[in-house]
Amino acid sequence: MSTLNGRILVTGGAGFIGSALVWALNQRGITNIVITDVLGSDEKWKNLVPLRYSDYIEAGVFRQKLNEDPDSFGRFTTLFHLGACSATTERNASYLADNNFAFTKELAIWALDRGIRFIYASSAATYGDGAEGMDDQDPQLHRLRPLNMYGYSKHLFDLWAQSHGCLERLVGVKYFNVFGPNEDHKGDMRSLVNKAFQQIQTTGQVQLFKSHRPDYKDGEQMRDFLYVKDAVEMTIHFAETATSAGGLYNLGSGEANTWITLAEGIFSALGRDPRIEFIPMPEVLRGKYQYYTRADITKLRSQGYDRPMTSLREAVRDYVQNYLVPNRKLGDEPCS
Repeated sequence: MSTLNGRILVTGGAGFIGSALVWALNQRGITNIVITDVLGSDEKWKNLVPLRYSDYIEAGVFRQKLNEDPDSFGRFTTLFHLGACSATTERNASYLADNNFAFTKELAIWALDRGIRFIYASSAATYGDGAEGMDDQDPQLHRLRPLNMYGYSKHLFDLWAQSHGCLERLVGVKYFNVFGPNEDHKGDMRSLVNKAFQQIQTTGQVQLFKSHRPDYKDGEQMRDFLYVKDAVEMTIHFAETATSAGGLYNLGSGEANTWITLAEGIFSALGRDPRIEFIPMPEVLRGKYQYYTRADITKLRSQGYDRPMTSLREAVRDYVQNYLVPNRKLGDEPCS
């Protein structure tokens, strides 16, 4: 039975995946949504403008009031916890431990105590370089070695939930390389599609990192690229259909594609011939760089998610032609 019939709380609802999820709920006619986020001084507030929701609360205010009076915001049936610092280059470990781990723990306890469906963003970054596999069915989470503090802050909560026996009562979704509309505010954390579009508009070419491993040629490092529209459908599935499912789930396309393939798709969507320049990878990234990721989504499929994936070429075309070129947000689509 769907848990989308009551009030829904979306943390990080102004952010990239969060705002896309609110958009997908709006597509279902759902507007009884409370959004929390930290709007700060960037322009992610623009993601909210086309969306329909009942209330917005700054995340710091929400956290404080929740600690003072856990019932101050009334009853919710579903909590999509997507709010986090997602910068893989963030060096303030104390901030990440508080924001990504401690706050998630507080929300999980609050939700479990009240029977709220709790779906939270873990990350494929918890897998590190993939040496221990990227298996969402492997219960030995302690074997994983994240490559950066962001990944570790996400891993900490997965470990906590498992050690406290509540992981199977929650759903942790491990997003792979998500791209698509509403990511403009993310700065250096934007996807290559977004960055490359700007590069092509300015210089006519795209820059890709050279490989610093002999087993991968330049530009042939591989990623599981997931379109944000697919990512949010997968996420909502756990509140709409698979409401008894629990544990960790990989969310990806199930395919690994090279950076060259992705770049060529961008040029194709713009009707241009590919022009690619390879540049040295910054030293700070070389020891933390994933050369291959691919999500095994067997576990997701076993929970009844049967929608076909948007192909990489079609996803890039949709993103470039319907959002980047006309400078639109999700919800700004012209009426058909």
